[in-house]
Amino acid sequence: MENFGFRLPDGAELISHTGDEIKMTVAIPTDQDGFFGRQCPGCSRLFRIDADDYEALPDEVELWCVYCGHHAEHSEFITQQQLDRATRAMGDYAVQMIGQQLDSTLSGLFGSSRPPRSSRGGFGVEFSFQPGPPFVPQPLPGIDEERLIRIRSCAGCGLRYAVFADHRFCPQCGQLPAKTVAEDALAAETARLDALTQVPEQAAAALREQGAFDRILTDTLSNVAGIVETLAGAAFRTAVPNSNQLLVGKGNVFQRLDHAADLFVTAGYPDLRTLLDAATWQRLLETWAKRHVFIHNDGMVDSKYLTKVPASTSRIGQRLAVTEPECRQVIADTRALCTAIATIFNL
Repeated sequence: MENFGFRLPDGAELISHTGDEIKMTVAIPTDQDGFFGRQCPGCSRLFRIDADDYEALPDEVELWCVYCGHHAEHSEFITQQQLDRATRAMGDYAVQMIGQQLDSTLSGLFGSSRPPRSSRGGFGVEFSFQPGPPFVPQPLPGIDEERLIRIRSCAGCGLRYAVFADHRFCPQCGQLPAKTVAEDALAAETARLDALTQVPEQAAAALREQGAFDRILTDTLSNVAGIVETLAGAAFRTAVPNSNQLLVGKGNVFQRLDHAADLFVTAGYPDLRTLLDAATWQRLLETWAKRHVFIHNDGMVDSKYLTKVPASTSRIGQRLAVTEPECRQVIADTRALCTAIATIFNL
């Protein structure tokens, strides 16, 4: 493609060439779903944005990294492969510009075919100059980045984007709602359990023997409690004007289900326990009690656990076990609990 006398590869266009100022555009191809990559200048991780949605954003928009929350001018989120593509186009331009300058200089110096002989009768030297063949640009390198797995749409601004790890931010409007974060986290717990069933038999046997599977299952108990704590705390602090006053002296109240439910009632909200059936609430209490034993007593049953779970058949000093079906039930119960919290605070 000819641009201002320069030959550029398809996808590159020289917009202006005035003095020391050069403006060039380099097309960035999208994937088959119409998305293209962005890379955080802070944590260096990749995410993708729908190209049409991105084109509709204001020219001076700042983007947020979906993972770490770094936000800056959108042009700073160029990916390494996109930068390599642009660098190749600029390199082709620079080679031709230097070549044209040399052609012009050498033509002026040595363009005559017969410089005058020496006046002293010595031998002269004849110079000739012929410009090289026209420059042929190489195709720009393609883009082969992370493949889109599923499309997400921000509930706040509607921007469509794709991520490849745990995330907390929308590229356009920043911090995601606490309810969305909780839903994604519970989905991740389910995906992790599903992955266990796909481990090849030989590898699974080795992992099981080393206790890796048991640790993953017990981690589920801790993770779901953390999900509820984060959601309940964020919802309460946002909705209750005097939340700081009500939380004085309460410690990590959102880690304790009954105490959190009492706190909601004190603040004038419905009793969380009434939004769940009795069986679900009891299972949740037992899950939280079991989690406490694993965190603080390596899973060994103590008298405090038996007080909270009087129907347990375990004895003091025995070590509790966690099964995959139990974890799946825990996730389902926690999802119901998060829905109830969202209902109370109108999330």
